[in-house]
Amino acid sequence: MTHTPGAAKPFASSADTAAKEQTLEVLADGVYALTAEGDPNIGAIEGEDFLVCFEALATPVAAEKWLAKLRQHTDKPVRYLVLSHYHAVRVLGASAFEAETIVSHEITRDLVAERGKQDWESEFARMPRLAEAADSVPGLTWPTLTFADRLTIDLGGDRGDLVLQYHGRGHTEGDITAWLPRQRILFAGDLVEARAALYTGDAFHRDWAGTTLDAVKALGAEQLVGGRGAVSRGRAEVDAAIEQTRGFLQAMIREVGGVQQRGGTLKEAFEATHAALVDDYGHWPIFEHCLPFDVSRLWDELSGIERPVIWTAERDQEVWAQLQG
Repeated sequence: MTHTPGAAKPFASSADTAAKEQTLEVLADGVYALTAEGDPNIGAIEGEDFLVCFEALATPVAAEKWLAKLRQHTDKPVRYLVLSHYHAVRVLGASAFEAETIVSHEITRDLVAERGKQDWESEFARMPRLAEAADSVPGLTWPTLTFADRLTIDLGGDRGDLVLQYHGRGHTEGDITAWLPRQRILFAGDLVEARAALYTGDAFHRDWAGTTLDAVKALGAEQLVGGRGAVSRGRAEVDAAIEQTRGFLQAMIREVGGVQQRGGTLKEAFEATHAALVDDYGHWPIFEHCLPFDVSRLWDELSGIERPVIWTAERDQEVWAQLQG
């Protein structure tokens, strides 16, 4: 879709109606990833007699399509559904998995309680194509098992462990990763994007760009499934995806901080950040969609507003009109 200079841009991803091709990849024996040309990624890991699924997509109908692909490889029941964070397009399809246990960070459960309903309404309005059969969502997804730092799942037999881990604040206050040390495969959630723009509207930019990504990189993954984009294979590709993510954050911090320090406006910060990023990142999925919300949150963060202001459908429209209008 082309954009006429001077014309108002369609809200968020409301004009993104083209279906994306889904690709199921077998990363190792019993380790699966589904990527979709910049749409949210999702994964699964086989235990000896059970499955661990990672992320749940936006609706049960969307999740059932992924599960149908997965069932061509394994019919094991889903014992654990792991949610990397609370965002609606990652979690509201959970009921399709019929999982025994839904796992998240303890902060993620608090965030569902605090802002899950508003986030649901906000995200489905921003990305209507992902909200396939939106009326199939039975309600908010509530974790049934939470942890603070690390949770290890014994996969049984000779399959080794799956380590769920919190690395610090990043894309949200409560992101976790799923790490297979034996296979050296990392499901990074939205802490890393591989050639896809970052959504940082609920982020802690400085922590994320610093100690959090340092901890993710220190795992030494040889394959990485980010929140969006292609699977990164080999240490060079994995490290490049991490550093692309860090670079995006650092550029934002530099531009927004610079405008604030000289007494400029939020609109000026958006324009400076857009100009700084568009050549390198503008062709990536959801770049134009994300940037107004990203800059608004970072402006608040650098102004001393510690925790992200809750996004509502109304606030989304106001920020969009102010910055992308």
